[in-house]
Amino acid sequence: QVQLVESGGGLVQAGGSLRLSCAASGRTFSSYAMGWFRQAPGKEREFVAAITKNGYNIRYAESVKGRFTISRDNAKNMVYLQMNSLKPEDTAVYHCAADYRPIGSATINEFEYDYWGQGTQVTVSS
Repeated sequence: QVQLVESGGGLVQAGGSLRLSCAASGRTFSSYAMGWFRQAPGKEREFVAAITKNGYNIRYAESVKGRFTISRDNAKNMVYLQMNSLKPEDTAVYHCAADYRPIGSATINEFEYDYWGQGTQVTVSS
């Protein structure tokens, strides 16, 4: 069982930055690939970024590539999403998710993730 708690959301002007954090409970955090997803009002949830359990491989959605950076600290059971050059279309609730997999890969498919946090609101004003 893994519990995830996101923090770091807020209101920011376009062009600004935010750093989201996701704290995970449990002793097996390093066995999970981690992902960030977001859901805007009236839209389906979409993939943002994912990182393998050892942090060596990372995937990004095209819409955030070059602006967002995912990272993790297995010693602290934390995963982060640094968001720079924010745009109004980045406004959404951001969720972190954990995917237990023995091999070193990370999926963009939300249905493969086992645990989800409640989310943190990010609002980017124009």
